Amino acid sequence: MTKYDFDLLVIGAGSGGVRAARTAAGQGVKVGIIEDRYWGGTCVNVGCVPKKLYSYAAHFAENFADAAGYGWTVAKPAFHWPTLRDNRAAEILRLNGIYNTLLENSSVQRIDGRGKILSENSVQVGDKTYTAERLLIATGTWPFVPEFSGAEHCLTSNEIFDLPEFPKRFLVYGGGYIAVEFASIFNGLGAETHLVYRGDKPLRGFDEEVREFAHNEIAAHGVQMQLGCEIIAIEKQATGLLVKLSDGRHLEVDAVLSATGRRGNVENLGLENVGLEVNKSGELSVDGNFCTQVPSIYALGDITGGPQLTPVALAEAMVFVHNLYSGKEPRKMDYKNIATAVFCHPNIGTVGLGEEEARKAYPAIRVYSTNFKPMRNTLSGNTSRTLMKLIVDDATDKVVGCHVVGSDAGELVQGIGIAVKAGLTKADFDATIGIHPTSAEELVTMRTLTRN
Repeated sequence: MTKYDFDLLVIGAGSGGVRAARTAAGQGVKVGIIEDRYWGGTCVNVGCVPKKLYSYAAHFAENFADAAGYGWTVAKPAFHWPTLRDNRAAEILRLNGIYNTLLENSSVQRIDGRGKILSENSVQVGDKTYTAERLLIATGTWPFVPEFSGAEHCLTSNEIFDLPEFPKRFLVYGGGYIAVEFASIFNGLGAETHLVYRGDKPLRGFDEEVREFAHNEIAAHGVQMQLGCEIIAIEKQATGLLVKLSDGRHLEVDAVLSATGRRGNVENLGLENVGLEVNKSGELSVDGNFCTQVPSIYALGDITGGPQLTPVALAEAMVFVHNLYSGKEPRKMDYKNIATAVFCHPNIGTVGLGEEEARKAYPAIRVYSTNFKPMRNTLSGNTSRTLMKLIVDDATDKVVGCHVVGSDAGELVQGIGIAVKAGLTKADFDATIGIHPTSAEELVTMRTLTRN
């Protein structure tokens, strides 16, 4: 008989934690899972899911405008924030219930509260202590707000979905994917929207051509880019928030969203009790089997510093359980060629290497790109354009990168992700018959070399 309450005790009920708990329980492992706030984690509650719902909502303004060119007479549309906010909240509650049901049906014991590690085999929750042969930390990350005078007036992505009133003047601080997504959303919903970022263009780390194109398109859609500056202070006034920028300008807005990054969610986790240290971003170091420096304590998902993507956490959970409990040949998590999307307006879909990365990785590359007005925009008068780009290793002819900026780019690139992951060549792309008329067919009809 085991001397522990559980074989595996998971701290954090996000995508990775829940998948690990359910999969392990399915193999006969006695599992408990601890969560103090969001059953389903960031993605379901205050991340990908509600953000995508709000992105859908924001696209309707452009759709209504486009309809006239196709013969539709549409009365002047009006947006009602409480309806969107409350319908989204109801949908999230529904998803929370699904997660709870999945756990209950998997015989995983749910434990509500903040888990604090006491030792390498024990966790305190409230006034109770639970023991386990192995602990799994899957607590994810938490929004980071930089320090400056008045920073307490900033919202984060945790609060932005539930604002009591719609901010008619909105400012996003940051230049990453979360920042551009929310700037696009609130701009599309009708707010006067500013994006403040210290760099010369947002989306650092993405392919440079994609960055430049997306920056211009987002600005053309109405987001006012305040680049090369930072917020030095925010003052609350009777008519709103006065935001003071490092270049001397002042902006008055109704709400400020800080989207300057995320840090590991490790506060009051008790890592010091077992000698576990985190880096400056609050992230834990793990080996190929997701084990920390403490042999009985594991970690996966965003808190380990890898790609902060729900499907990555799910895949890591599957590898973790397989290696620990299946008794079969160990697997390794493969982080190469992970397709991803940014739901700004227009969308960005990307898989593989950017052009700058590819130039460093290969002696010679070929770049094929096209920039065009989609057919959908011809009758509407919509000036939005689409960028598509393929990067090819010249020696092997393999497509090592694909990037799309345009409508439904994420949907399109998911399929291309399979081709890039499989190592298909430009000749394979060229031999594929396109679907006409679609924007996607451009990816198999690009024959003219842009540069090498």
